Amino acid sequence: MAPRLNLYTASPDIFKAWYAFSQAVADCGLETSLLELVKIRASQINGCANCLNMHTSDARKAGESEQRIHLLAAWHEAPCYTDRERAALGWTEHVTEIATRRAPDAVHAALAAQFTEAEQVQLTLAINAINGWNRLAVGFNIYAPDLGWQ
Repeated sequence: MAPRLNLYTASPDIFKAWYAFSQAVADCGLETSLLELVKIRASQINGCANCLNMHTSDARKAGESEQRIHLLAAWHEAPCYTDRERAALGWTEHVTEIATRRAPDAVHAALAAQFTEAEQVQLTLAINAINGWNRLAVGFNIYAPDLGWQ
């Protein structure tokens, strides 16, 4: 599939702001490994090949195991995730599919048990960022050629 446009040149000012927002979220202080798991899980839900390729690669570079990457789609049943990761993944699923899944009190309670209020906002903004990237990449057929996609 050919890209439908070039994000970097189509609207450079707003794209620079979007990129800066994404970088600020990435640098918010939450664990890199947790953020990569969240990015992968949201990208699985959204079917974003570009972001799955990018963030599984980034997760590996950050030391994430193949087992945890491969089991992420079935994290509910896999025993290899911490309570904090489980809370983040549950929140990720509900926020990513907010129209149909909403944000139930039980899911938020699990989140609040593991994350401070500031971290809850940071995590939710990270989820919003990856969902935005997924929509840009899927909508405009964007793939990162440096990762082998053409």
